[in-house]
Amino acid sequence: MYSRQALFSCAIIPKKMMNMNYQVDEKGYYGRFGGAYIPEILHKCVEDLRRNYLRVLESESFREEYRTLLRDYVGRPSPLYLAHRLSEKYGCRIYLKREDLNHTGAHKINNSIGQVLLARRMGKRRIIAETGAGQHGVATATVCALMNMECIVYMGKTDVERQRVNVEKMKMLGATVVPVTSGNMTLKDATNEAIRDWCCHPSDTYYVIGSTVGPHPYPDMVARLQSVISEEIRKQLLEHEGRECPDYLIACVGGGSNAAGTIYHYVNDPHVQIVLAEAGGKGIETGMTAATIALGKMGIIHGSRTYVIQNEDGQIEEPYSISAGLDYPGIGPMHANLAKQKRAIVLAVNDDEAIRAAYELTRLEGIIPALESAHALGALEKMRFKPTDVVVLTVSGRGDKDIETYLSDEL
Repeated sequence: MYSRQALFSCAIIPKKMMNMNYQVDEKGYYGRFGGAYIPEILHKCVEDLRRNYLRVLESESFREEYRTLLRDYVGRPSPLYLAHRLSEKYGCRIYLKREDLNHTGAHKINNSIGQVLLARRMGKRRIIAETGAGQHGVATATVCALMNMECIVYMGKTDVERQRVNVEKMKMLGATVVPVTSGNMTLKDATNEAIRDWCCHPSDTYYVIGSTVGPHPYPDMVARLQSVISEEIRKQLLEHEGRECPDYLIACVGGGSNAAGTIYHYVNDPHVQIVLAEAGGKGIETGMTAATIALGKMGIIHGSRTYVIQNEDGQIEEPYSISAGLDYPGIGPMHANLAKQKRAIVLAVNDDEAIRAAYELTRLEGIIPALESAHALGALEKMRFKPTDVVVLTVSGRGDKDIETYLSDEL
């Protein structure tokens, strides 16, 4: 069990931590993690993106269009809901950041809207994306339909079969869904194929990466576009509690986009404890896991230096999780650095613990979470809270897509 007193004293904060900056540096690194390790053919694409992304994202025209779409199309701000019965069970005040109530049912659309707007400003006509659980694929297909852009989504064949509803949604929205049959046919392999496509069509194609992974500037760009989550938390918590900062922030982490958005405006505030829940699968000792921070070693994956699940020869191992959105053998460089610097508590939540937590939320609060979000909920039982603690947990997506899995594992 973890408690704030044992891990993080607000009364005595190390001077080093007070002065730490956990955001990306000018070279695209978070400490030792990050960078851009890419083939020569993609150098111009990535360099163009690096030179343009901040200029565009900070421009008044982009900000106005982006904010208007978030408000009127996505339905933001998403609610910050005080979960009374869940709070009673865990002995604290638990607020749920309801990203599951966004248009398309997850946080992913915050990023997809921003990147497609950027792609249009860069003169790109063709959008490609990778997807695991299908949430990023649906979000990107949705925005492409809205903006009349061609959309191709790469998805592992395993995920196509277990996320059939999202596959049909993407097709209905006009996207081409390409099942990937290499590797274990999940998110890593879908990303590989998307990168191959990008290499073959660098001039007219924009790759909308769905998480805080890939070569710089993608991890920083995705984090910035998802930072609307923590921006809203600050305002909403002030209304609810009379203060902007919670004691704990909890989010699931695969690549890390919803976690990055949840912590973005708090990451340099040492009074806020960050808790990241990664996919333990069948257990980190079984070999059937996606607990990258627990088991990974420094390596290169999809253009970024980070922790990677790999064997002694440096070959990337196949990850496993009941959650299609978390079975990734790497981790975003931002989160790798937070773990390395001990800025975040990282907990491996196993499949059975996530299923149990999903049913608990459903029966206590009437909210069916996505399997990814269920891992964040599964972290609650591993923590110890005080009655005065304020906890904000991000429900990154809704569980419609996972109903078959939930029914087959019914408690």
